[in-house]
Amino acid sequence: MLDLVLKQAGECEPGFARKTVKWAITCKAEGRYTGVVALAEGKGKIFDGCPNLSQPELVGGSEPRAHFLAESLSTVALYLDDKAEDKDREKFAAKHEWFVNLLQQASQAAPYLQPAAQLLTDTAAILQVQADLKKAKAKPTESTIVIVDGVNPLERDDWRGWWRAFRASLRPPAAGGASQMRCIVTGEAVEPVATQPKVKGLAGVGGLSVGDVLAGFDKAAFQSYGLEQAANAAMSEATATAYAETLSRLISERNVKLGNALAVWWFTGQDDIRADDEVMAWFSEPPEQTAGAAERRAHSLLTAIRMGQRDDLAGSRFVALMLSGAAGRVMVREVMQGSFEELVAHTEAWFHDLAIVARDGKGLAHDPKFLAVAGSLVRDLKDLPSPWLQQLWRAAVTDGLIPTATLAQAVTRARIDVIQDTPASHARMALIKAYLIRNKGDQDMQPHMNPEHPAPAYHCGRALALFARLQRAALGDVGAGVVQRYYTAAAQTPGLILGRLAGNAKNHLAKLEGGLARWYENQLAGIMSRIGDSVPRTLSLEEQSLFALGYYQQLAAFNAGKQSETTQSE
Repeated sequence: MLDLVLKQAGECEPGFARKTVKWAITCKAEGRYTGVVALAEGKGKIFDGCPNLSQPELVGGSEPRAHFLAESLSTVALYLDDKAEDKDREKFAAKHEWFVNLLQQASQAAPYLQPAAQLLTDTAAILQVQADLKKAKAKPTESTIVIVDGVNPLERDDWRGWWRAFRASLRPPAAGGASQMRCIVTGEAVEPVATQPKVKGLAGVGGLSVGDVLAGFDKAAFQSYGLEQAANAAMSEATATAYAETLSRLISERNVKLGNALAVWWFTGQDDIRADDEVMAWFSEPPEQTAGAAERRAHSLLTAIRMGQRDDLAGSRFVALMLSGAAGRVMVREVMQGSFEELVAHTEAWFHDLAIVARDGKGLAHDPKFLAVAGSLVRDLKDLPSPWLQQLWRAAVTDGLIPTATLAQAVTRARIDVIQDTPASHARMALIKAYLIRNKGDQDMQPHMNPEHPAPAYHCGRALALFARLQRAALGDVGAGVVQRYYTAAAQTPGLILGRLAGNAKNHLAKLEGGLARWYENQLAGIMSRIGDSVPRTLSLEEQSLFALGYYQQLAAFNAGKQSETTQSE
């Protein structure tokens, strides 16, 4: 896996990292404070190549240390919570002093940093900065930089040589006393890094806000042959930095939260995948909010690859990881990879299997987002068990089987919609259809109603929809009608219910005018002929799902053909 990550690594130099900075404290060239500004909405603006100290470097001295140029507001501006204890104030005062000292030293290479240091030693200016930050509702943990006369040091290179030399003076001794070891990733003889750098971005799935280690050896049980810490999985500092920074970047750029895990993906090949070809993202956000757009675009792209019209994609591959954090460690739950062509084919299959007629019968429903499909199983997405969510994602990406447990939940929720007379969920009905196609091989299941479907259970659902429509045509709105009273029983034991409803249908037909009555009689005769000589006494779970789809698609067909029913009565 590390090899796959490192193939995506760009320029990842030890001592530098990608960071998100929320605030900028601004001043003039003489050090006069001019205000604080937010660099971007949300969490802040991302900067590549920011100076960075590893955890051993941060805690390696006798005094508290801080990062250079970009640090927390609590360190740079002594902006602390009003309830902060005295020991915390002392700690951040020491870190503030270290931060200012670094600015003063670096000003020999970058003179514009001297006014920044001067500003941060001005007590009156610091108090004004704190007041402005409080007014802006800034958080002490948010990161900041000092911009001098419009110069953002993170966008300059003149301080980098000084930083490399300074950081070299802080370098800890080789791990475990070993001078040279074989790198487990590259196979080269290297001086192993003392501790592994942290991977960031997993705070929402069990990880720590400061990051988590992928290869950690902080306990004796994890160590072998007398080696200490990261020497147990020897890597050079450059290699360790490259994989940690690259994985952190990939996590921030391409991910979807799946309960207690994060799905992260990227592509490899001759060229970068164009934004409009990033089919993996279509699962979460279809390219267009129209019916069938994702399937058509995936089919077009797949055809172009197979016809040799997209040579740039022919050798491309995808990699997807399922990640989470636990006790400060990165947990790799699963690694999925394959050709880009396979992924496009799986994307086409996913949206093809989910295609379903809209409730009004006027064409197909819009392509559903993945989380909308998953969320259709529960009242609130947070109530969906994480394993179900992850298995469903795996089924989408790999063209696999849909978890059986989701079918029972989907059928139950569909039944609740009917009984409560709420609009049916397009995503839920689409998922039921996809399950029958993938798990049961039902190639007769179509997006629209299929009068020739071989399953009697499907036509039992159609029959109930017809009885309900017939009752409304004969009696009008009678409150709790046929569906509300009989749907549950009919979906489970149609043999005990449909005969009774067929008897009532004769009374309803007698109340209709001739043309309309004959139309309903013909509809009912067609459905009953498909059920056969005997109505099924009971239905299994899969048959109940067929019943639900038959009911839904028949109603959609009625909705699309309202005009024809009206015409029959004239």
